[in-house]
Amino acid sequence: MNKSYIPLYRKYRPQKLEEVVGQEHIKKALSNAIEMKRIAHAYLFTGPRGTGKTSTARIFAKSLNCINGPTISPCNECDNCKNITKSIPIDVIEIDAASNRSVNDAEEIIQNVAMAPVHSRYKIYIIDEVHMLTSTAFNALLKTLEEPPENVIFILATTEVHKVLDTIKSRCQRFDFKRITTDEISKHLRFISDKECINISDSALYYIAQNSAGGMRDSIALLDQLSILNTSEKEINVEDINRLLGRLSFEILCSLFEAISSSNQNNALDVLNSIYNQGNEPSQILLNLLEFLRNALVIKSINAYTDSVQLNEEQIKIIADKVKNLETHQIIALIDKCSNYIKELKLTSNPKLWLDVAILDMANLTENTKLADLNRRISILEGGAAVQMCQVAYNNAPAPVKKQEIVDNELHNSIEKNENVIKKPVSPEIPLQNADIKGLWVKFLDNISSFPSRAILKQQAIPVKLTADEVIIAIKNPTWLKNFSSEGERFVFLQESAKSVFGTEPKIIVRAPMPEDDKIRTQQSQESPRQDVKKPLIVEDNFSNKEIIEKVKSDTDLSVSAKKINHVDSAYHSDNVNMVMDLFEGKLIE
Repeated sequence: MNKSYIPLYRKYRPQKLEEVVGQEHIKKALSNAIEMKRIAHAYLFTGPRGTGKTSTARIFAKSLNCINGPTISPCNECDNCKNITKSIPIDVIEIDAASNRSVNDAEEIIQNVAMAPVHSRYKIYIIDEVHMLTSTAFNALLKTLEEPPENVIFILATTEVHKVLDTIKSRCQRFDFKRITTDEISKHLRFISDKECINISDSALYYIAQNSAGGMRDSIALLDQLSILNTSEKEINVEDINRLLGRLSFEILCSLFEAISSSNQNNALDVLNSIYNQGNEPSQILLNLLEFLRNALVIKSINAYTDSVQLNEEQIKIIADKVKNLETHQIIALIDKCSNYIKELKLTSNPKLWLDVAILDMANLTENTKLADLNRRISILEGGAAVQMCQVAYNNAPAPVKKQEIVDNELHNSIEKNENVIKKPVSPEIPLQNADIKGLWVKFLDNISSFPSRAILKQQAIPVKLTADEVIIAIKNPTWLKNFSSEGERFVFLQESAKSVFGTEPKIIVRAPMPEDDKIRTQQSQESPRQDVKKPLIVEDNFSNKEIIEKVKSDTDLSVSAKKINHVDSAYHSDNVNMVMDLFEGKLIE
C-alpha cells in the first residue's frame, strides 16, 4: 500500500469559499456574514451528498479562527488552519452523528461546551449527519442551542433535514445546498484531469458528470477510479466507463430497444442473451433499459434537445429517429411493463427466467398497437368498409344496441308481475350464471395483483373448477406449474384472488391437466345457480310499462352488458382473437 497516495476527492477538497463549486448563494451569504461580523451561534447545512456541506463548514471554521481573521480568505498556513485541515480536534471538533448518536455523546458535548477555546476565537462543533441523532440526544442538545455559551458555534450538516426536530431547525440559520450542475462538474473534472495528466475525453467527463446526481465527490471518486486506465496512447472514453461500472452501452440499448419496438422477439432475445453472457445482472439490464425508455419518452414528448436526458446531441438524434414511428402511449406501456418486471426480479429465485419473460412480453406490441395499424388490419379484413366503422367508433358516441327480444321479454315479464309494487328492483340485464366457470375465470384473473403472473396464467393455465369451496387450476408447463403450486412463490397471488372473488378461502389445487377435467367443468356449469343483479333499478308505480321499459333502456348500457355476456370466453383466447371479437362484438362458433 502506498501511504503517500491521497484520493483525488481529498486532494482537491476546496480550502477557500471561492474554491467551492456552485452554491453561489451560500458563498455570498457566509462571506457577507464574516465581513459584517454577524456570526450566528448555530447553522444548519442541508442538501444531497457530495455538494460541499462539510467542506463549506470547515472553510467557514477556518475563516472564523484563522490568525488573520475573521476573513473570507483564510491563510491555510497558521496552526489553526492546519489543525482544521488535518481534522485535529482542538478548537474545531468534528463529530459523526451516525456513530455518536446516543444521549451520552450529546451530554459529553454539553459538558465540553462550557470550556473556553484553547487557541482560537471560537469553539466550533461540526456535527455531520445530524439527523442520525436520537430524539433523546436531540433534546439534550436543545438547551445548549437555545442559550449557547459565548464563543461557541454549532454547524449541523444533514442529507435528510426532515428527520431533524423542528425545535432544532428553528434555532439555526438554514442553508440549502443545491445539486451541482452537469456543466460545473464537467468543467471542474477537466481542471483536475489536466492537473493529474489524465488522458480522458470531454464526452467521458460529461458522462461522469451526468451520472453523479449532482454530487461533486462521487464524480471525482469515479474519475480517480478511471485514472488507473490512463495511458498516453489512448484516451479514456464512455465505453471504458460503462465497462467499469457494469452499465450497458448506448449502442447495445439501442439495438435492444429497436428489436422491442419492432416486435422482433427473436432478435430481442438474441441481443438479451449477448448482454447476459457478458456478465450483466438481470436487474441491472432492466434498470438500464428503463432509463433508456424514460429518455425515449422525454425525447418523443418534447421533440427537442433538453438537459432532462443524460445524452449528447448525437444520441438524442438517434433516439428521436427510432421513436418516430412509435406513439407516446406505447412507450409508456413499455415503461410500465419494465418497472413491473423489475419488482418481480426482486422476489424470484430464477431471475434469468423472468428476464426472458420481460423482454419477450415487451417485444410484443400487438395488444398495444397504434390506431393507424389497427385501421389497416381491419381494412384488410373488411375490404375497406371497416375503416369507416372504426373511425366512427372513435369519433362518435357508441350507437345503441338493436332490440333484443330476450331483453325486452325479460323486462316486460318483470314489470307486469310487479306493476303494483312500489320500488320493486328490476334487472336491466340478462341474469348471468353465478358460478359459470368461464365468467368466474375472467374475474379470477382480474384479481391477480401481479401483472406478470396474470399474463402467465392467462396464457398457460386452464380453470377446472372455481367454487367458494374449491379451486382447481391445470397448468401443463412444468416450470409454471411449480411456480404456482402450493410450494411455489406465486401461490400467494392465487390465494389473494380467490379470497377477493369468493369472499372465502377455498382449497386451491394447482396440478397438471387430467382427462376428467372437461367433466368437472361441465358439472359445475350445470349445477350453478343464477346470479343476482349487480345494481337493481328502482321502479315506482307511477310509471307505465312503456315508460319503465324506456327508462331501463336509457339508464343501462346494454351494449356493455351484451359485450360482457358474449365475451366471457375471452380468457381462453389469444390477444389477437380477443381484439377482433371486441371490435366486431362477435363470438367464436365452435
